[in-house]
Amino acid sequence: MRDLTPPRESLDPIEIASRDEISALQLERMKWTLRHAYENVPMYRQRFDAAGVHPDDLESLADLAKFPFTYKSDLRDNYPFGLFAVPQDKIARLHASSGTTGKPTVVGYTANDISNWADLVARSMRASGTRPGDKVHVAYGYGLFTGGLGAHYGAERLGCTVIPVSGGMTERQVMLIEDFKPQTIMVTPSYMLNILEQYRKEGRDPRECSLQVGIFGAEPWTNAMRAEVEAAFDMHAVDIYGLSEIMGPGVANECVETKDGLHIWEDHFYPEIINPETGEVCADGEMGELVFTTLTKEGLPMIRYRTRDLTRLLPGTARSMRRMEKITGRSDDMIILRGVNVFPTQIEEQLLKIEGLAPHFQIELHTAGRMDAMRVICEALPHAADDASRAAASKALSKRIKDIVGVSAECVVGTPGSAPRSEGKAKRVVDNRTKD
Repeated sequence: MRDLTPPRESLDPIEIASRDEISALQLERMKWTLRHAYENVPMYRQRFDAAGVHPDDLESLADLAKFPFTYKSDLRDNYPFGLFAVPQDKIARLHASSGTTGKPTVVGYTANDISNWADLVARSMRASGTRPGDKVHVAYGYGLFTGGLGAHYGAERLGCTVIPVSGGMTERQVMLIEDFKPQTIMVTPSYMLNILEQYRKEGRDPRECSLQVGIFGAEPWTNAMRAEVEAAFDMHAVDIYGLSEIMGPGVANECVETKDGLHIWEDHFYPEIINPETGEVCADGEMGELVFTTLTKEGLPMIRYRTRDLTRLLPGTARSMRRMEKITGRSDDMIILRGVNVFPTQIEEQLLKIEGLAPHFQIELHTAGRMDAMRVICEALPHAADDASRAAASKALSKRIKDIVGVSAECVVGTPGSAPRSEGKAKRVVDNRTKD
C-alpha cells in the first residue's frame, strides 16, 4: 500500500493546535450552544429549568455535567421539527432516519451547517489519504440517509471528482470501479464485503483495481475485517464515524498514517464518556457510552446526546484532538444471553479467525425449551464448501465462541452465498425469541 500521509501544511491549523487552544475554543462555542438551545428550543428551556441549571452556569468544560441529557426518544417525541432552533425558512435541508421502529428522527441543517459538514467530511477524507483531484466512488445510500449526500458534499469540498453510485446493484459497482478507476470508495464495511465477493465471482483480482482508500462507516466493524479488506484489495481501510442527530458522517475519523482510533473533530463536537447505567462522567481511558454536545450546529443543536455507542476516549496522536476507540457495539444492540453480554462484533472477530469461512453472518436468537439460545448463520468459502469442511468449521467456530466470548452457540455453516446479505447497513441480529 502507498504511503498516503497528508502533508502537514495541508491540515487545518486547529487539527494540530495545542490542547489549551482547543479547550478555549470549545468553552467559547459551548457557551454559545447552550444559550442558543435554551433561548430557541422549548424542550431545552424546560429541561434546563427543571434541572435547575442555566447557560450562565457554564464556567468550565467540566460544568457541562450539570446539564441534562438528550435522548433519541426526544427527537421522536418532538417529531418532526420541535427541536429546531431556527425558523423554518432558515432550514436548508432535512434528513431523517428510516423510521422502521416508529416515527423517524428528523434532523435539519442551515446553510452554514451544511457548509461546516462539508468541511468536516473533507477533513475526514484528507485524514484517510484521499487527495484533491482523486475520484471518489460513493456507495452509501442517498436520499434521507445522511451517508450519501454527506460523503458527496465532502468529496466536492475537498476538490475530488464524485461518482454518486449509491448502494445496491453490486455487479454495476464493480463495473464502474473497473471503468472509472476511482482512488477512494466510501461505503458500509458489510457492503464492501459484497463488492469483494462480486470481484471473486467475476474472476477478477481486486488487488489490481484502482482503489487506494476505503472509508468505511455507518456500522461497527473490527480490525480483523480491516485486515481482510486491506489484504484483498491492497488498499487502506479507514474508519469514519458519525450519526445524523449530531451531523452525519465526519464527526470523527481515523488517520491513515496511524489507524489507531478515530480523532474526534473537537472544534465542532464535545465528547464525553459516561457510565450507561448511572450517567456519571468517566475519566478518559475508561470504557462507557459516548455522549456528544454540538458546538456549532445552528439548526439542531444537541446537548449531551446519548449515542448508545460504547467506546473510550484516548489522547491524540496524529492530531491534537482526542481519539475514540473503534466502536465495540451499542448499549442497545448488546445481546444478554444467559447472563453474558455479547456484541455482534465479538462473533465477527471469532468467525474471521476460522479458516474456510466467509465474513458474511447473521445471529439468530431463539427459544429452546425455557432458555434463550443463539444460532450463528454463516457460510463457507468455495474451496471449503464440502460437507466435511463445513462441519469442521462449524465445530471450530462454536468452540471459539464458547471459549472466547463465553456463550454456547449453534453454528450453521451453509454453502457459498447462503448467508444473508446487505446492500446498506447489515442486520446482524434477528430476535425470534418467544415473548412472554
